[in-house]
Amino acid sequence: MTEKRIALLFAGQGAQSVGMGRDLASRFSVVAELFARADQTLSRSLSTIAFEGPEEELTLTKNCQPALFVHGLACLAALKDAIGEFPVVAAAGLSLGEFTAHAAAGTFDFETGLRLVEKRGAFMQEACDQTQGGMAAMIGGDESAVRALAGECDVDVANLNSPGQIVISGEAAKIALAVSLAKEHGIRMAKTLNVAGAYHSRLMNPAFLKLGDELQTTTLATPRFPVICNTDARPVRAPQEIRESLQDQVTGTVCWTETLEYLVDEERCELFIELGPGGVLAGLLNRTRKGTPCVSISDCASLDAALPILRG
Repeated sequence: MTEKRIALLFAGQGAQSVGMGRDLASRFSVVAELFARADQTLSRSLSTIAFEGPEEELTLTKNCQPALFVHGLACLAALKDAIGEFPVVAAAGLSLGEFTAHAAAGTFDFETGLRLVEKRGAFMQEACDQTQGGMAAMIGGDESAVRALAGECDVDVANLNSPGQIVISGEAAKIALAVSLAKEHGIRMAKTLNVAGAYHSRLMNPAFLKLGDELQTTTLATPRFPVICNTDARPVRAPQEIRESLQDQVTGTVCWTETLEYLVDEERCELFIELGPGGVLAGLLNRTRKGTPCVSISDCASLDAALPILRG
């Protein structure tokens, strides 16, 4: 195994794709067992939705969040099966992926994390159904310009994904207004996103409150390696600190650019492993710190391609 300092990155909602985990489950018994445990824990066939769809069923918040959680850990389990245990310096996950990162770090066990994530998805789905929310990506504008636009239109800054890619979130009509005014604020392109609601905004407050109650009754351990939280882009270690960070990110801004910079600069991570479908996080890393090595693992083909790099 390479001696480079390794960080794990876990995908967030929107990365899901029908068929995720299917080939890994047919090749690795440890992956098949993980999906079987998920079905048993949730008393429904999450594996069928992940493996076979249909896409609109998988895309539902209540399904895609637990499916991505299981798939991220399944990719990690397959990697360890192929290469053995290896040292991890730190981990982070985009939004939902922060829960997957904590499961990988042993903050909570698989079943506990899965139940939490399913409830988070259900609470967020409820909040979406109760509001007319939307999100939009602001491409090619600096942060101060996007914040000024968000303030003017009374919406929230949801994601600082990479330099020049910021997402805003709020009431659908106000998001449409912000999109129409973006060029006046020097933003090159504004694009409405195809999402069920206004994630990481004040419209998610009902989900924030309900998830907070769930987290207070959940037993947490100190992570085995640092997990960098979305809201402050800093490691969280103490159980109560972790509870607050996981609750806060439901309505708070995901500081992903800063998270990646922290992993490179403070944790001195030299090689990133993205676990989950899509390869989105590798792209964001390259835009944030060009040339930083990252391998993305989502299926058997990408795992096989990653093995020679990881073996150094």
